[in-house]
Amino acid sequence: PEEEQRPVGIWGQCRKRYLKEHCQALYTALLLSDKLNDHLSEIDEQAEGMFFQLVKQLAGREGVTEQFKAENQMEWVGQMNNIAKRVIEIINAGLIYK
Repeated sequence: PEEEQRPVGIWGQCRKRYLKEHCQALYTALLLSDKLNDHLSEIDEQAEGMFFQLVKQLAGREGVTEQFKAENQMEWVGQMNNIAKRVIEIINAGLIYK
């Protein structure tokens, strides 16, 4: 019976594209050893966890709180978007594109 493959989200898809374009030997080795999907889903899970943890940490450190959201929703949205973009850059540099 064939093992069910774990789902691969957006982070895993980015990692797959990076490996195909820039690390062909590693991509091929993972593919031929039937470990590519596991690798991609692990990267995806790690990145997802990192994303929420880092957003929460940075928002807390920078005072982007629920109270701030209630007082100035548009500014809160802008600051949260800025935090999310920075976190994406951190994850891309440290996990996806290495």
